[in-house]
Amino acid sequence: MSKLRAVLIGATGLAGQQFIAALQNHPLIELTGLAASPRSAGKPYAEALRTANGMTAWFVPEPLSPELARMTVLSGDEVKGKDFDIAFSAVEADVARELEPRLAKDIPVFSAASAFRYEADVPLLIPPVNAAHAPLVREQQRRRGFKGFIVPIPNCTTTGLAVTLAPLAERFGIKAVLMTSLQAMSGAGRSPGVIGLDILDNVIPFIPKEEGKVEVETKKILGALQPDGAAIAGHDVKVSCTCTRVAVLEGHTESVFVSLGKKASVEEVVAAMREWKGAELSRGLPSAPPQARWIEVLDDPFRPQPRVDRDTHGGMATTVGRVREDGVLENGFKYVLVSHNTKMGAAKGAILVAELMRAQGLLG
Repeated sequence: MSKLRAVLIGATGLAGQQFIAALQNHPLIELTGLAASPRSAGKPYAEALRTANGMTAWFVPEPLSPELARMTVLSGDEVKGKDFDIAFSAVEADVARELEPRLAKDIPVFSAASAFRYEADVPLLIPPVNAAHAPLVREQQRRRGFKGFIVPIPNCTTTGLAVTLAPLAERFGIKAVLMTSLQAMSGAGRSPGVIGLDILDNVIPFIPKEEGKVEVETKKILGALQPDGAAIAGHDVKVSCTCTRVAVLEGHTESVFVSLGKKASVEEVVAAMREWKGAELSRGLPSAPPQARWIEVLDDPFRPQPRVDRDTHGGMATTVGRVREDGVLENGFKYVLVSHNTKMGAAKGAILVAELMRAQGLLG
């Protein structure tokens, strides 16, 4: 079977670069179009990355292939859906709200933007957690007259949390979640980003809109697609969080407190996470971790750490440690997690969704 021809919108930004790094040599998808702002249009991609002082602003560790470096960048406004099979969107929400529906008239759009996350006919997918929500796109197509569809991925902070809550919800039920995040600088991108002098020797105790996103998105992801396939009934779990920014390059750390629906032991909670393989169709996808090990639970009390654990299984696993009972919440447990915010939480997570929906036969 031939590879899917993909266009990437927002190719020059940090998220766009993560998409390019993840799609180079992908077995199912080929990047045949790169698009960015009009100031980059018409330039070879490597030249579009060049700053005013002559530096090539390629910020991911994977090398840029010569073929993509030479590819001419299109203006996002000029991209036509009929020229591609799928699109990946790595643009800001305000741009996404206009651009993504235009492309979805013709082709599926997989987005890292928040513009459509909260629409009733739009699934918010983490393949191992809620692959069953994907058929909601048929309702979206019916309502909006799209040949394609829009599927955003969750906020990167929500992703690691939802992955670790899923096995607990399945085995014990969950009533409430409290979470404090220590989020990497890369989650803010480079423009406007976080100014180095603001974050160095410091913790920023507020990230605009972040906490609301986590609270709303977690309920949607852990919810259930209604029998008629027309909407998602959100989970009734109560979620409260505080989101902070810290001087870490990659990898979000989260301190989680969860109230389970029934009594359990630490050993049972750990086993639930270690044994969880996620949705069957998510296993074995090209971007999935080996043996569907979406969660790795460590016994070392000094782990997880972002520098050490963020790249576990190519950045697609959530690493958990310090699983303990909590004496305040009913049937309470607490743990620490690390999730790679620009891999599983962004570019590779969106690519994983495209792989899933191809396996489900939903791209045609």
